[in-house]
Amino acid sequence: MPILKSSYAKPSFPYSNGHTQTIFPSMFRKIEKPVYERERLELKDGDFVDLDWFRKESDQLIILTHGLEGSSERHYVKETAKLFHEKGWEALAWNCRSCSGEMNRKLRMYNHGDIADITEVIDYATAKKQYQTIVLAGYSMGGNIGMKYLGVNGKNTPENIKVSINFSAPTDLLSSVKLLDEPKSWFYSKRFRHKIWTKIQIKAKQFPGVVNLENYKKVKRWEDFDNYFTAPVNGFESAQAFYRFASAKFFMTDISIPTLLVNAKNDPILTPDCNPTELAKNNPNFYLEMPEHGGHVGFTATKGTYSYMALRGWEFVKQQRNMATLKN
Repeated sequence: MPILKSSYAKPSFPYSNGHTQTIFPSMFRKIEKPVYERERLELKDGDFVDLDWFRKESDQLIILTHGLEGSSERHYVKETAKLFHEKGWEALAWNCRSCSGEMNRKLRMYNHGDIADITEVIDYATAKKQYQTIVLAGYSMGGNIGMKYLGVNGKNTPENIKVSINFSAPTDLLSSVKLLDEPKSWFYSKRFRHKIWTKIQIKAKQFPGVVNLENYKKVKRWEDFDNYFTAPVNGFESAQAFYRFASAKFFMTDISIPTLLVNAKNDPILTPDCNPTELAKNNPNFYLEMPEHGGHVGFTATKGTYSYMALRGWEFVKQQRNMATLKN
């Protein structure tokens, strides 16, 4: 599809730039917690992920995947779950390995390119209940995971998965990693690295001899961190191998269902390489929207209760369902 024109306008003070549009919603936006019902899904490899259900007697389900070091508690997950629930949908917000408040059992945790776990989550949900319509919603890393899943599966995507909505997805991981090394990105780099490093230290105790914590003293760039820690913990021989595996843009050509990606041009941790413009021009199922403002999973509410992400996601789903009805 052609690249979409965005209706998202620059918010008022203090949301004056990409940094405040990113940081303020993340730190200060408060969303009442949905009444989640937690369920533990035992995975085929002996590990687990925790599923948070927002129950509804409905044959429509939205599955939400959070961002790096996020969880089902993130504001963008909760508000979208609540909006769809109000519209009559059931919601499933799943937590990646190590992100539900309890460390996972295996050495590997989660990563931007891992689609094995989301596959098991989807298969479990569809086996448990006969959903007529499923929507995949992904935020930052979660969007990358979901779109890679759709690209890899292509025309073999389960028939009841009808639409995908994604925001601030780093589809080109190498370019985002390089951006995190720039001085202007120190806040995000420090925040992410601290959280991941804390987990790496736990893994070192769980699995002695697998990672050398002394290598942390050698880390000067994000790629160093990924070479010493992310790659070996997740089974890759190098950071470069990990980046190639984890970047959804290399797998998205065969996406076969209506898929929306909204990446703000002023996102402080995404580069233009994360915007698959050629794919948007050549794949009729892929819709790319690049508003001037919004930051990284910020898109603060300019009016009403819900942010642009929740409202835009619902609008896109409703639009695609109406188009499908007309076609039938």
